[in-house]
Amino acid sequence: MKRNHLITRRTAIFTGFSSVGALLLNGCIKPGPPTYGHILRMGDALTYTAQRRLLPGQSLVKEYKRSDISSFPATGTTNPADPSWKYYNKDYAPLQKNNFADWRLSVEGRVARPGSYSLQDLYRFPSRTQITRHTCEEGWTAIGEWTGVPLGALLQHAGILTSARFINFYAFDGNVDSIDLLDAFHPQCILAYGMNGNSLPVQHGAPLRVRVETQIGYKSVKYLQRIVVTDEFVDPWGDTGWSWYTGI
Repeated sequence: MKRNHLITRRTAIFTGFSSVGALLLNGCIKPGPPTYGHILRMGDALTYTAQRRLLPGQSLVKEYKRSDISSFPATGTTNPADPSWKYYNKDYAPLQKNNFADWRLSVEGRVARPGSYSLQDLYRFPSRTQITRHTCEEGWTAIGEWTGVPLGALLQHAGILTSARFINFYAFDGNVDSIDLLDAFHPQCILAYGMNGNSLPVQHGAPLRVRVETQIGYKSVKYLQRIVVTDEFVDPWGDTGWSWYTGI
């Protein structure tokens, strides 16, 4: 779907943090995100550097009460099982028909124990529920409740290697995106299988989507199919001008 570019880990961004399970990586912050090549991305460096240097790395975003939950549009979403859609995925339709009983999330790359996880497998992890504000790149906001497994817990279970630098998401609707380890191990970065007390609906990315609460909405990839851990930066947006880092 998108043209990918690679940058070696010499130009990757890595930072020190600790997390439950005693995973510890130490490094330094480079002056700006590992994106390049388009005038529309000139703001990336300023945004990334300012937030990474001035704000505590694991600061929590505001969480709300259940009474604050609002209507939540699914702008721009099309069911990957729809054969009339440009990004129709023939593998998604039977999974949806079977209520995702046969769905598996593949975790691969720079991990000691690559494998796949069913929804039942994910339900066995300690869960996190959070009510947060979604800020869309189109200018609207909404508040919703999300329940899922912390991404960091899943990465630790898979045995993330010390050479890892980026977490790449691949979705059934053709979307590809990535985050760095600081965001991946943020306490509010979860793989959500529930929304507002129910199973995640198709229009919001069933059966599983990422919630990257520290960034603008399009980073919270829907319809997850694979997670690939790399020591190289894979540019999901290429020459489109879209920002890789969209911190809020």
